[in-house]
Amino acid sequence: MLSRPGLRLCLLLLTFLVPLDGLKAEPADLVAIDSGKVRGTETDGILSFKGIPFAAPPVGELRWRVPQPVTPWNDTLTATTLSPDCIQPQEASTGAGAAEHVSEDCLYLNVWVPANAGGKKLPVFFWIYGGGLTKGGATVYPGEVLAAQGVIVVTSNYRLGRLGFFAHPGVSAEAPGDVYGNYGYMDQIAALKWVQRNIAAFGGDPTKVTIAGESAGGGSVIAHLISPLSQGLFRGAIIESPGLMTARAYPGPAKALEVAEGSAIEYAKTLDLTGDDAAVLKQLRALPAKTFAEGVLSYAMAGFGGTQIPGLSSSMIDGQMIRESAESAFRNRRQTMVPVITGANDADLGVTPGTTKNALFARFGVLADEARQVYDPKGDVDIKKLLQDIPADCGMVEPSRYLAEAMTEAGQRAYFYRFSYVAEAIRKKVPGATHAAEVAYAFNVVSRLLKDKAAPSDLKTAEMTSRYWVNFVKTGDPNGEGLPKWKPYDTSTRDVLNFTNEGVKYGADPIKVRLDLCQRAYEQ
Repeated sequence: MLSRPGLRLCLLLLTFLVPLDGLKAEPADLVAIDSGKVRGTETDGILSFKGIPFAAPPVGELRWRVPQPVTPWNDTLTATTLSPDCIQPQEASTGAGAAEHVSEDCLYLNVWVPANAGGKKLPVFFWIYGGGLTKGGATVYPGEVLAAQGVIVVTSNYRLGRLGFFAHPGVSAEAPGDVYGNYGYMDQIAALKWVQRNIAAFGGDPTKVTIAGESAGGGSVIAHLISPLSQGLFRGAIIESPGLMTARAYPGPAKALEVAEGSAIEYAKTLDLTGDDAAVLKQLRALPAKTFAEGVLSYAMAGFGGTQIPGLSSSMIDGQMIRESAESAFRNRRQTMVPVITGANDADLGVTPGTTKNALFARFGVLADEARQVYDPKGDVDIKKLLQDIPADCGMVEPSRYLAEAMTEAGQRAYFYRFSYVAEAIRKKVPGATHAAEVAYAFNVVSRLLKDKAAPSDLKTAEMTSRYWVNFVKTGDPNGEGLPKWKPYDTSTRDVLNFTNEGVKYGADPIKVRLDLCQRAYEQ
């Protein structure tokens, strides 16, 4: 018979051993974050968590306010369905369900994680979609292929158009001290802060976050590079065909706050609401969200010098989120110092209010005659080609090169690229790699896009492009085994890594003379 002390010892051991024997590890698809538990799903070795709220719904009194904290939940959140895109022109929505798949309640993000990371803390690829700050959504960017290469992928929504970038004075009076106007950018910051707080629970390393984006998403990355509010949230940046805002002060400039305020007041007048006080703000908030998406599809022309659209401000210099133009920040080395990849496509977005040769060459000011010699020496170049080449060179490609140059001069590694590859099936139909063409290659989903028309060279280019991107996310250097060497940008040579139909090539830039001309036009 056991003595009383021995009995006590056995009971004490049982107290520990019985629960330990019955304990089971949480399944991999169940993760506890700061607002509650979320359950995702596993497919082909990748865990996905979709539709996780990172901020309170920006509706009612929270319309045109900085994102507010999520209300925690007690039950496990089923995170297996993509959330709606943010309100935008319905004909522009490209999400799952397209036109009907939009909502003002849209501040959600998605996470893809390798299921067998072996306990390693993985680097994070944080994607910001493009669309002129008026359309787009996280729904069309699948992250599982990139995640399979050993990174965590996060895609996130942010408010768009007049709901995301709007500076009515009534809001400023209501919340003095709050960031005012650039709500879409603040949504992106809220999502990045969510990553800092929660990504470790998914197996991620919050000190190894790379932000990436294309078009207005690339412009958003630039905004975060120069914003004091974004410092410490990322360690690298990938900037593809940036627009609204660009690294140059023009085109696609951030608006002065007073201009944005005037535009908001004029827009309210079109709704028969006059004034700038709380009463007008209350009436604006009472209107259906879809009202604010009307008449904004010509965003590109508005952003690049065309007719302005009432109330559609895009990015603005608000004094807190954005304090100056990107060009000013770069010239004065006030950007966040991190390695970058930046570049554009060889037939990128060509947007200009000019429609004649004279109007195009007038953009170059006193260099107009020289521009004619560079672009149209015999006067026989088709106007369509000039309308493509000149705005793309000066509006997308040269500002990307300027960004690489500014980062290099500040002592940071910058990798400059040109995407010129065109899928074999469409080479006779397009002038080159058009705006956003590189995204499917970077995400390595060309096979899904082209299906049975995908050629071996298409798949190889996608595999190489995504590997460069993933290598950069992992180490801050895109180079890796089996890839052509990509040297950091050199201001003395201005060479480029070019994804061409004949393969990936590093060397002299074939349009250097044109870009040099654009640079001189900006700096004259």
